[in-house]
Amino acid sequence: MQKLLIVLLSCLSLISKAQQIETVFEDSVFQLTGVAVSSEGRLFTNYPRWDGPYKYAVVEIKNGKKIPFPNKSWNEWNVKKGGDKQKHFVAVQAVVIDKDDNMWVVDPGYRDNLKGEDKGQKLVKINLHTDRVERVYPLSNIAGAKSYLNDIRVDTQKQMGYITNSGDGGIVVVNLKTGAARQVLNGRDVVLSDTTYHFSRHGKALYSQGKPYRANSDGIALSPDGSMLYFKALTDDRLFRVPTAALDDFSLTDDDIYAKVENLGRFTTTDGMEFDNRGSLYLGDLENRRLMKITPDLNMETVIPANEALLTWPDSYQFTKDGWLYVSFSKIDDEPRFHDGRKQPGNYKIIRIKLDD
Repeated sequence: MQKLLIVLLSCLSLISKAQQIETVFEDSVFQLTGVAVSSEGRLFTNYPRWDGPYKYAVVEIKNGKKIPFPNKSWNEWNVKKGGDKQKHFVAVQAVVIDKDDNMWVVDPGYRDNLKGEDKGQKLVKINLHTDRVERVYPLSNIAGAKSYLNDIRVDTQKQMGYITNSGDGGIVVVNLKTGAARQVLNGRDVVLSDTTYHFSRHGKALYSQGKPYRANSDGIALSPDGSMLYFKALTDDRLFRVPTAALDDFSLTDDDIYAKVENLGRFTTTDGMEFDNRGSLYLGDLENRRLMKITPDLNMETVIPANEALLTWPDSYQFTKDGWLYVSFSKIDDEPRFHDGRKQPGNYKIIRIKLDD
């Protein structure tokens, strides 16, 4: 009993480092993945077109209600009827808002019924001052049929975008001025999940359709000064970084870029991740239901200790200027594919955390 009390007090002490934890949105039906907050506090999320129920791709949350964004038309692509994949969201995976209040929507395209390379893979820029689509960057010729475009970080000063491909592994680099794009490190060991690592939950390896669950390059983060891009596979604990100057230079070969990748070591498994202004990298611990951070000197610390009810697969992250960390929870490991086809309860949510200085 005394030992249990010590553990509880320790957990409460760690939680107290977060000044506030608030749930800002919940959805008991539709599985969300992303979170994005504008400079004015507008809240957005997205819903991938996966195996569960589906209605809209991107929504703005107003008074708890979901409003299709930027309009209903962009959210009306139909699997059976099809339509112009460059004028509609097909299967959105991530939404990110840059420092200039532009939203960037990562659409990996529909994964099942379309033949050829063109699944509708694209990057969409929406100006939040006008709520209009400003530009579409088609990416089917860059990321092929085996790709799954996942998350993005944008350097507004250099006008460069960096997108992870968690399908066959890789990083897509987009010059946002010219539209030129290419994929680097495709299939390299640094973007592939380490097959010797056994991703687990509750001490047991997580299996999907009889095979160990593996997902490649997923989490991505841009250092505060924009000089380094951090990335990692979802289902192992290695963390890598590469100079953005190398990624931005399209004259460099893939071998040149690969030679500049730095293995920072083994830390934890996470989906998304994000830097604060002081250079600490915030990320999840999917296997142990914790929220962690890696300090600039590469020490890993616990932000919120193990919490089975609260930290149900932290997915996407965003810091806001007023000091909140927003985190979405997609409950991916509760999907039927990990439970012999049995459906698990929903309750997907977005929380925000006010952290101590």
